[in-house]
Amino acid sequence: MISRRRLAVSAFLFASAILYSAAPARAAEQSFTPQAFAAAQTAGKSIIVHVYAPWCPTCRAQEPAVQRVEADPKYVDVAMFRVDFDSQKSALRTLKANRQSTIIVFKGDKEVGRSVGMTDPGEISALLSKAL
Repeated sequence: MISRRRLAVSAFLFASAILYSAAPARAAEQSFTPQAFAAAQTAGKSIIVHVYAPWCPTCRAQEPAVQRVEADPKYVDVAMFRVDFDSQKSALRTLKANRQSTIIVFKGDKEVGRSVGMTDPGEISALLSKAL
């Protein structure tokens, strides 16, 4: 005999699996590589670059706003890159990013927005919306 609790848990897990598999694709930050960045620019894609350091409190404060954008279906076609401030120095030179917590928005090969140290979620969202 199946208990009510076991039946309820099974139903919940089944429903969760169905909802998860039906969820729309979402944009996700990928590690910056010069090749992937150049390919996105050549394709004329909108691009968001987040220069991040795990030890940086400002970067961590920016993270919730960046994650909301990643989850928003209207950004699914935007290429999102994360540059590791500590280990990707050549990328920092290419992007002319001197500090961690820098967010840069491109449309193709044209830069359309940049911020350094911005933590206000509304301002971050406004900046990132320039990619659309």
